[in-house]
Amino acid sequence: MKITNSEVIKSGEQELIDAISGDLDWGIIEEIFRQEHKLGIGEDVEYKRGDIVVHNNQVAYRLEFNVKVTLSVLLDREGNHLTFTSSADLLEDEEALTEPKPSDHPESHGVTPATPSPEGSQERISLAASLAEDMIGEIDGK
Repeated sequence: MKITNSEVIKSGEQELIDAISGDLDWGIIEEIFRQEHKLGIGEDVEYKRGDIVVHNNQVAYRLEFNVKVTLSVLLDREGNHLTFTSSADLLEDEEALTEPKPSDHPESHGVTPATPSPEGSQERISLAASLAEDMIGEIDGK
């Protein structure tokens, strides 16, 4: 004996899941994800689906998302693997560059830290492009 419309129940459940997923603290989620998986969550997070489940005899909400993880593969000219780095490694490197160490604090040495200039970055990019062009020329010349 049906006592209510099942579509009303499904619609109400979906509204609840949408409200929960819309109120998530992504800073905390990213921190937990990084601690547990040593990976960062990219900017492009896509909601996949949500559901009401039972976990350890309690009602819980499962929310699934697709996230992008950057994987960088470094190999030599012979095709041998040198290193793999992930977005977590890139985040750690970026944080290490932006967070001064206590001994690096300018007031502790009486100096002002140098600020990387955009021109210096452009010079490094140009140098790398030039080296890559030389390598490609060597390969094509063989």
